[in-house]
Amino acid sequence: MRILAISLDLDDTLWPVEPAIRNAETRLHEWLATEHPPVANAYPIAAMRSLRETIDRERPDLAHDFTAQRLLTLERAFAACGLDASHVDAAFEVYYAARNTVECYPDAVPALTALAARFPLVSVSNGNADLLRIGLHHHFRATITAREIGFAKPDKRIFDAACARLGVAAEHVLHVGDDAALDIVGARGAGLRTAWLNRSGATWSHGPAPDLTIGSLDALADWIFDRAA
Repeated sequence: MRILAISLDLDDTLWPVEPAIRNAETRLHEWLATEHPPVANAYPIAAMRSLRETIDRERPDLAHDFTAQRLLTLERAFAACGLDASHVDAAFEVYYAARNTVECYPDAVPALTALAARFPLVSVSNGNADLLRIGLHHHFRATITAREIGFAKPDKRIFDAACARLGVAAEHVLHVGDDAALDIVGARGAGLRTAWLNRSGATWSHGPAPDLTIGSLDALADWIFDRAA
């Protein structure tokens, strides 16, 4: 296996996403309570989350675009309270700033620093995290998002786009991610090599095993550098 480039998932690979989402929901609700109390009263956190899930069901065409789903959720919440869409952008900025306030896993930044010194890196994400806001963009040659490409993992086309952006054939790209189905099965179907980041010690049950199973990004860096030694 000759690795010339590495693609990485973001949410739950470089940082736990659930705390960031919960923080974003809280900050948004606090802002609404101050700026637009009727909306905050009509849509406390659980109700806003339920509305977001309704939008997801109603608009399968937006399944790849979490930003569009969130904007539409806010637009509908404001409209239900008799307010027009002019307030949506400000509300979304509050949410999005908090969503991108993440706490990386302890192994993430050291591993990125080491890997980026040796290989071109590309991020491949279904989510809407912003590496520039987070402060990790300098480690990556490119960022690929489902929103940009129009297709979400495990669709082959998002992995194809990552390889094309890197200018490296799929069989020489190692994709690293935590989600067995979206990351590993998806990348394997696109011809990439795969490294399953299994922090929880789960059992593999998705067909042929990944090329590599690791418990941390430190282990990934060690494995790659041992092979190059």
